[in-house]
Amino acid sequence: MKWPKHILAQYVVQLCKARAVKHIVISPGSRNAPLTIGFTNQSFFKCYSIVDERSAAFFALGIAQQTAESVAVVCTSGSALLNYYPAVAEAFYSGLPLIVISADRPEHLINIGDGQTIIQPHAFGKHILFEANLVSPKKTLFSSLKSAKTKAQKRIRKAIETAQEKKGPVHINVPFDEPLYDTTTTPDWLPDEVQSAAQSAAFKLNSSTLNTWKKAKRKMVLVGVNPPNTLAAEFIKILAQDPSVIVLTETTSNLHHPNFFPFIDQLITPLDEDEFTALQPEVLLTFGGLIISKKIKAFLRTYQPKYHWHVGGVRANDTYFALNQHFTCSPNTFFGQLLESKPSTESTYFQHWNSIKELRVQRHKTYINSMPFSDFKAFELISDAIPNEFMVQSSNSSAIRYLQLFEFHPSIALYCNRGTSGIDGSSSTAVGASVVSNVPTVLITGDLSFFYDINAFWNAYVPPNFRVILINNKGGGIFRILPGNDNSELFETYFETKHNRSAESAAKTYNLTYQSAHSTESLKTALDLFFKPCTKPKLLEIFTPSNENDKILLSYFDALK
Repeated sequence: MKWPKHILAQYVVQLCKARAVKHIVISPGSRNAPLTIGFTNQSFFKCYSIVDERSAAFFALGIAQQTAESVAVVCTSGSALLNYYPAVAEAFYSGLPLIVISADRPEHLINIGDGQTIIQPHAFGKHILFEANLVSPKKTLFSSLKSAKTKAQKRIRKAIETAQEKKGPVHINVPFDEPLYDTTTTPDWLPDEVQSAAQSAAFKLNSSTLNTWKKAKRKMVLVGVNPPNTLAAEFIKILAQDPSVIVLTETTSNLHHPNFFPFIDQLITPLDEDEFTALQPEVLLTFGGLIISKKIKAFLRTYQPKYHWHVGGVRANDTYFALNQHFTCSPNTFFGQLLESKPSTESTYFQHWNSIKELRVQRHKTYINSMPFSDFKAFELISDAIPNEFMVQSSNSSAIRYLQLFEFHPSIALYCNRGTSGIDGSSSTAVGASVVSNVPTVLITGDLSFFYDINAFWNAYVPPNFRVILINNKGGGIFRILPGNDNSELFETYFETKHNRSAESAAKTYNLTYQSAHSTESLKTALDLFFKPCTKPKLLEIFTPSNENDKILLSYFDALK
C-alpha cells in the first residue's frame, strides 16, 4: 500500500480513518498531492474528484446533510481555499460537520512573491469552530522531532473531533515542501484505537419548566429545518391532541400531522392587530434549524412570548429576542419528560386557530383553481406531480418560499441550504445529497440559482435518477415581490438582472435529458414524462411570465382575507 512520504499527510489520512471520516471530496492540484495520494490509496475512503472548489464544498455538504457524518474537502494552496468559504459559512450556520483540509506552501515561501500562495491561516475568520495550522516537524523548530510530531497529531485529532462533536466546520492547513509525489510503503506512525466519546450527563427537566408548560393556555411549537423522523410518533400524537398547543411547521421541518399548521404565511399574513394578540403564545418552544418565514419572525419579535425555549443543537439562536432557556438534549429526550402526563389546562387555542386554518386552506384551493399560468401555478403542478418516496432539494430565494405554500406527502423529504440562505451552492448540495441517498432526487431551482451554480453538474457523479426542475422567469423574480420594485431599467438591470438565457445548451453540455414547458397544458404533459425512469438525469425548464408572477402571488394573499 502506498503512503505519501510527507508525514503530516500521513497523520491527516490516518486520523481521518481512525475517526471514521469516510467521504473525501478532492479538487485537483499539485501542492495537495501528498493528501490525494494518501486518501486515494486507502480503500476505506470514498473519494470524489470535483474541479470547482466552491461546488466541491457544497457537494460535501450534501453528503453531510444525508449521512449526518463529517465529510472532508481537500484542495491545493492559494485562492483554491477561498472558494470553500460560502460552504464553510453554510456549514457553520446549518450545523454540518465539514472538515476543510488545505495544502499550503511552507512558511518561508509565504509573502515573497511565490506563485499560488496566499496567507491561509485564519482564512475563514469566525466562521469555523477550530483551526489546526500545522508546521512541518523539524528539529530546528522544536526541542525534539518527537514533540513536533505529537503536537501535529493532537491538533489534527482535535480538529476532527471538534467537527464531529460540535457539528460545524473546521480547518486543517498543511504545509508541504517539494518533492510532493514521493511515496513509501511504511507509514511513520499508526494512531491508537478511537475512544468512544464521553457520555453526557443525564438530562432532567426541573419542576418549574414542567409546571409552566402545563399551566400555559397558549403554547406554540415552531419547528425549523429537520431531517425526517426527528421526532417520535408518540410525541407527535400528544402534541397534535393538546388543545393548548399549535405546532407550526415548514416544508424543511419534515414533520407531518393533520393537526399541525404547515402553511405559516398563509395563516398569519391576513391577520389584524387583535388577531395577532390572540395568536401571541405564552410559551414558544422551538427545535430544529433556521426558520424561512419572515412573517413569523416579525410576528414573534413584535408579540413576544413570555417564555422561549429552544431544544437541541449545540447553539440556540435568539431569533425572536425572547430566548429564556436552551435545552441541549435531543427533542425526543426533552419531549419524553415534558409530555409524561396529559395536559390539565383547558384551552381553545388550537380549536380557534384550526378553524382559521381550514378557512385559509379553502380559500387557497379556490384561488389556485382559477389561477393563470405563472410561477405559482407551476409550483402547484410540481407539488402534485412529485412521486412518493422522492427527495426534494430546493434552491433559495423564491423557490423555497413558493414550496412553503404546498403540502407534501410524508414520504417526501425536503431540504434547502438555510444556514446562510444563499443561492450559490444549492445545485451542488443537491447533487452531493443524491450521490449518497438511496432515493431519487429532484432539485427545484430558479434560473439565477441554476446558472450561478452550473458547475454542480461538472462531475461524474450525477445519478440517472436525478431530476432538475428549473423555473425560468428571466431574472430574480423575488425582487418584484419585495418593496422597491418600480419596473425601471435600473431595477431590471441591477436588481432583477433580466436575461434571455435558456438551459437547453447547458443540458446538452452536461448530458441531461432536456424538456421544456411554456403553459399549464405543456407543463402537465411534461410532468407526465419527467419522473419516469431514464438512463441519464433530466432537466425540465419551465418558462413563466416574469411581468405577471408578482401580481398573481400578491393577489393570492389578498384572496386569503
